[in-house]
Amino acid sequence: MKKNRRKFLKISGLASLSGGAVLNSFASSHERHDKSAQHSTMKYDQHKTDPSIVMEGDVSIIGLYGPWATSSQEKQLPAFSYRKQTWKDLQTWQNAAQERFTERLALPDIGGLPEVKVNKQYTYDGLHIEELSWQLPYGRPTEAILLKPEDATGALPAILAFHDHGGNKYFGRRKITRTSDQQHPLMDAHQQHYYENMAWANEIAKRGYVVLVPDAFPFASRRVMMQDVPEHMRQGLNDVDPENPNNIEAYNRWAGEHEHVMAKSLFSAGTTWPAVFLAEDQKALDILCAREDVDEERVGCGGLSGGGMRTVFMGGFDSRIKCAVCVGFMTTWKDFALHKSYTHTWMTYVPLLPNELEFPEILGLRVPLPTLVLNDEDDQLYTLPEMKAADKILADVYQKAGAEDHYRCSYYPGPHKFDVPMQKEAFDWFDRWLKS
Repeated sequence: MKKNRRKFLKISGLASLSGGAVLNSFASSHERHDKSAQHSTMKYDQHKTDPSIVMEGDVSIIGLYGPWATSSQEKQLPAFSYRKQTWKDLQTWQNAAQERFTERLALPDIGGLPEVKVNKQYTYDGLHIEELSWQLPYGRPTEAILLKPEDATGALPAILAFHDHGGNKYFGRRKITRTSDQQHPLMDAHQQHYYENMAWANEIAKRGYVVLVPDAFPFASRRVMMQDVPEHMRQGLNDVDPENPNNIEAYNRWAGEHEHVMAKSLFSAGTTWPAVFLAEDQKALDILCAREDVDEERVGCGGLSGGGMRTVFMGGFDSRIKCAVCVGFMTTWKDFALHKSYTHTWMTYVPLLPNELEFPEILGLRVPLPTLVLNDEDDQLYTLPEMKAADKILADVYQKAGAEDHYRCSYYPGPHKFDVPMQKEAFDWFDRWLKS
């Protein structure tokens, strides 16, 4: 078991948002660089912990095509950027930008409010816990965990808590929750690696919140099952003994390599992966806001990495989110185009949208609603200059709207994570805006 745990930590630390195929290419290129770097003139940027961003001069991950690919972005602001002087009135801009954003996403219609089943209720560590499920018009039922203080009364503020990607689609809601003293050893490792051994959804619930943690598409209960794909694609895998660490590792490797298939199929079906995320997350928000123990005027969302990405889209799109905390997922389209697209999931991209909104401006659509961005200075998934460029973009948007005090961006030392000091700032931010 210890060997599997060490292997999981190594894989998840490198994978983060990337798929299994990317990991293989990453490892082989890293080995080649190790032998040549000692005698080369290669320059390393601030992220010396990440060998994937060894660069010579201004080279890009798409070679000489990089400067050309980003040239239009360098020359002018995106068409629906609030930073453009042509946009004078905040509401006029928001209406126009939201409409274009919705068009580009191609948001699918997934029906009305589903029936929610309470499969189990119990208390643990001072929390009342409900294991929930609901059926969407497609796929297997979505499973979720709801947590709140066991002695809570009345309508409480609420958090829609997004789990991370982590190169691990077998798990979802369990990544950021703890419901007993005995949990899967891979989740012990996962929480230690990314969250300083904290189940952060539990910790924010203890502060007096109703917290809902749904499985995202296609993770955990929403994952693609081997029995549901053609046999020639299964690579000899099956759904037998799924909790076995070796089988989980094999599944996650398969699921990483399957990402491009899913993305291409969604594009071919006339939608995008972020749109499916958003549609399902909005359904979870509908369920959360409909509860009698929730004050629907005091709801926030947040998460690390893939959860930070979902926060960008949900926070920018749905004004019911009164406070948003994006952790470990903030940069620019330029950073993806020139340096980092290969370290990220296919779940990130919306075709043509970079011509109209910079990536941070998606989250900026929520201005003046409170927004916190937490970055790690040595995050291997981004370059520090572009994280800072994204910070300035959001700061400029909030300044133009006269809401400077509603936006904050903080930087922490270390690699990709959401550790205890970061959690404290996030929780304090939620308290400031959802409890006052």
